[in-house]
Amino acid sequence: MARPPRKVEYGDFQTPLPLARAVCHRLAADGIRPDVIIEPTCGDGAFLRAAAERWPASRRIGYEIDPDHRRNAERADPEADVRAGDAFALDWQSIFADAAGDGAALLVLGNPPWVTSAGVGALDGTNRPPRANPGLRGLDAMTGRSNFDISEWLTLRWLAALSDVPWHHLALLLKTSTIRRVAAHHWQHGPPPAAVSQHAIDALRHFGAVVSAGLLVARVGDPPVFDCPTHPDLEQPADGAFGWRDGTLVADAGAWDRARPYLGGGPRWRSGIKHDCAKVFELRPAPGGWVDGDGAPVDVEPAVLYPLMKSADVARGRPPRRALLLPHEAPNGDPAALAERAPRAWAYLMAHADALDRRRSAIYRSRPRFSIFGLGPYSFAPHKVAVSGLYAPVRFAAVRPIDGRPVLFDDTVYALPCVDAAEADAIVHALSHAIGRDAIAALSFPEAKRPITAAQLGRIDLDRLRAAVGG
Repeated sequence: MARPPRKVEYGDFQTPLPLARAVCHRLAADGIRPDVIIEPTCGDGAFLRAAAERWPASRRIGYEIDPDHRRNAERADPEADVRAGDAFALDWQSIFADAAGDGAALLVLGNPPWVTSAGVGALDGTNRPPRANPGLRGLDAMTGRSNFDISEWLTLRWLAALSDVPWHHLALLLKTSTIRRVAAHHWQHGPPPAAVSQHAIDALRHFGAVVSAGLLVARVGDPPVFDCPTHPDLEQPADGAFGWRDGTLVADAGAWDRARPYLGGGPRWRSGIKHDCAKVFELRPAPGGWVDGDGAPVDVEPAVLYPLMKSADVARGRPPRRALLLPHEAPNGDPAALAERAPRAWAYLMAHADALDRRRSAIYRSRPRFSIFGLGPYSFAPHKVAVSGLYAPVRFAAVRPIDGRPVLFDDTVYALPCVDAAEADAIVHALSHAIGRDAIAALSFPEAKRPITAAQLGRIDLDRLRAAVGG
């Protein structure tokens, strides 16, 4: 029976030999001819064996803390020097300098664990990086925060160690988000790699993991470059590039360069309503009235109900299919006022008090009972432009009132209040124009959990964009 896909939270996957061979083939095709290959977390030795097949004359060194994995690695490549070692504690600067002595070409190769520090604890693991490393900048002083990505920590450490032995290569399998953060760190703090590229891999096929992942290839040395070409797989040429522009990470360097005149400061986009109890607050139409998330009939005053567009509604261009019971209309309002102005709604909330009181988000702790968050005067603007933060490709919608009631959104939607329908239509037209699409492409990472964010949207100068496209 095939194993079910799993989301990567605590993944520490052994590299399949076919994937290791494909990676080495890619590196060789790009002209990489290492004299020494170091795999800092060699596991069962798939990369050591693939490297032995591709570069048989190379010297190969693997480090592994787990004795069972070390024995497997020794069997995978009997000629490799497999050593016991903790990747978090080893002096990589000295190791790399020694390996590259006498002009040897060094390749750091491998697949560091795709796991967070919290994930190690969840698996009852104890082998974690130290809490701080004052020798490196970034990543919150290299593990200063409570949770972080271990592969990111290791990769930054290895690149920093390689900076003293330039003109060598690093090639690692990483989550795509990790590749971006590693590149951004070096572009921001230095030293930037002389070359960097990303080749997508099928993590579901190779690891049974639902995550965007790829091969990061970096060459350390001068002069630096600030673009990372992205390849759809290990064989095809690049079909784009992310990069570093004006002090920020951009998703599409070419689109940024084209849209640069329209990327600066723009209006503030707002998130929708956060309530964390959809079964109670979100009502669905039914014959004769409304039902809650459990399908039970609901009798509340119409004045507390507003049309609600979920993220999928905005992304798919469909009208609201639910209503939101709004317990208060002022940002700091007290839902208890419903007892007088909408007693049926108050009785309904009281009947579900147990579920509402179990909401875990800290934002409710200092607020009145049954409160929601993300509400302001902008919420009640009759006309808005809305976009889902969850779905790619990014799609904008001009939203109008329904039966005289302004449409509200959930907290995965970003909205911009407009003066009237004409302004909303003009903004959607501008953002849907080729220049507008370039601006979005420059900012939006399609494989991210949220392909677009309010901060990114706020970088688009809508006045300039509308003037350029005639909207």
